Parts: sequence; structure tokens; C-alpha cells
Amino acid sequence: MNKDRVGIVGYGLYIPETYMSAEDVAVATNGQWTADAVEKKLGFQKKPVPGDNDGTQEMGARAAQDAIERTGIDPMDIDLILCIGEEYKEYPLTTSGIYIQEQIGARNAWSIDIQQRCNTTVAALKMAKDMIIADEEIDTVMIVGGYRNGDFIDYNDPAVSFMFNLGAGAGAFIVKRNHDRNLILGTHIMTDGSLARDAGVLLGGTEHPIEKLPEEELQKVRETGNLTLRVFEPEHMKDRLNEVSMPNWFTCIDKALAKSGYTRDDLTFCNVLHFKHSMYKYMLGELGLTEDQSVYLDQYGHIGQIDQFIAVHEGVEQGKLKDGDLMVIIAAGIGYVWGATIVKWGPAE
Repeated sequence: MNKDRVGIVGYGLYIPETYMSAEDVAVATNGQWTADAVEKKLGFQKKPVPGDNDGTQEMGARAAQDAIERTGIDPMDIDLILCIGEEYKEYPLTTSGIYIQEQIGARNAWSIDIQQRCNTTVAALKMAKDMIIADEEIDTVMIVGGYRNGDFIDYNDPAVSFMFNLGAGAGAFIVKRNHDRNLILGTHIMTDGSLARDAGVLLGGTEHPIEKLPEEELQKVRETGNLTLRVFEPEHMKDRLNEVSMPNWFTCIDKALAKSGYTRDDLTFCNVLHFKHSMYKYMLGELGLTEDQSVYLDQYGHIGQIDQFIAVHEGVEQGKLKDGDLMVIIAAGIGYVWGATIVKWGPAE
């Protein structure tokens, strides 16, 4: 067998039952946005939001269990858990992958949490493949995690309106050595440190600890129960992203394709995170693809690094992602990072 063959055995999902509609978002903005504008400009009709028991780690455990049930894999056969769940979770400084490991009974595995915001799943696919190839003791990897960063959104802050689509959910992939289906091929990732602190949660870290917040900020935290996700440098972030974002994305796509022995002409399916529909159509056009060769996540919004799992699920369920397809998985995250991975879906040639 080819030791470099690493494939995706299957996936798992957990999506909360509670949703926030475009109308709900419009109401939350106190009239700054209409439901029609949310749907047309931001590109979603509804998005899942967490219920009372939908913690980040707990949702990850449910997605992991779903992956086990869908694939029939024995949890004791998992050698490594790469947890792509967000830092915002039930208890700070706990390791999410280790919690999930215990919940699913993967007692032969070791676990590590990795973070790259909304590009974490793309990074994890590369890491899983590279680690399987490099380490003969690793045959089976679970990539898993939960996300609920929508909790940080202040719907009265116009600077973060591009993140009004943030939702909640969890996903999992099972990745295995010598699995001759859904082969993970080339990946390319780019990061730009000039944007490292243009967006984030200003309060609650070592620079601005909660116990030293001004009374006005403390009162806001008491009222909402949350700190907020902010754009610290809106003009710089806007100008820099306008300059480099699309070129960097296409560089990642083209280099991932080249590493895989393909070009854009070979692509037949685009798995891309949720963003506004005009950008989505532009990207598909540049790749020579149609909306029948992709899934637009207007029923989910943007669930960070969980979008890639949802796009696989919906692609398969809708009959858009088929055996023989060459899929590009595309993501980006604040910080800033862009990434693309190529997957040959279906039986290996």
C-alpha cells in the first residue's frame, strides 16, 4: 500500500435545535438592519444558536459520537484526536480534546487542541495527514470540535456586522491511513501577521483583565453575560483585506492544486465557508464552477471552522458532492489566515 494515502472515512455533525432567523437578527440590531438586508447582504436566512446544554466541548463530543455511529469505527482504534474546537468553552484552561476523548471512550488515543480560528479544520486536515505519514504509530485520527463564538456578537456594533452570521455547532472527521476513499491531497496555508490584532475580544485577557474593567464595562458584562468580539483597527483591517484577501485565497487554492497534481480546470466541487453571496458567486466564477457544484450555507450562517463539515454533509445529502469529484476545501480566519485543501472524493484511482 502507498504509505502516503490518507483518506477521510466519514464525518459527524451536531447542530443545535434553536435558530435565530434573519428577522431575529434585524430585531437585535434595533432597526439598523432589516430582515431583507440580512438575507440579501449578509447571505443567511437563519443560523443555529446554542441551547442551554450546548457548550463548546459538549457539542464537540456529540459530533464525535455522531462520527463514530456513521462510520462504525471503534473508539479504541482512534490513535490521535486533533481538537479544532474554539478557545471559548465551558471552562478556560481545560483541554477540549481530552474531554471529548473521555466522553467517547477513545482511551488509546492522545489528544491536543489546535487553534487557527476559522481555518483550523483546513490546518487539521494537513496535520492529520502529515502526522500519519510521519509516525507509524498513528493510523486513525479524529478531527473534532465545537464552536459558539456568536455569543460574542454585539448586534448594535456596526463594525462587526460582517460577523452577524456567526452561529453554533460542531463537526468531526475520521481520517485513516491507507483508506482508499476521499484522499486528502495537497494543502496550502498563508498567514498575515499585520492583521494579528485587528479583531478579537478586547477584554478579559492579561492586557485588560475583567477584575480591572471600568464600571461601565463591568455593567455591560453583567447585563449581557458576555464580553464582545470587536474590530480594533477597522480601517486597517478593511484596507488590508481588500488588498490581499482574494489574491491570497486564490494563491492557496492554486498552490494546493499544484501540490496535488491538478489545476483549476480539474475542480468539480467547492467546499467554502459562509460569506456574503456576491463574494461566493465571484469565487465560483473564478474557479469555473457553478452553484450546482457547491453548497451555500444560507440555512446555517457561519459556524467558524465547522462550515467545512456542514458543506460535506449538505453536498452529499443534496447529491452535489459525488464519487469522482475533486473538491477544494477553502477557509479563512481572523488573525489573518487563508487556507485550501484538495480532496479526491470517492474511491481512489
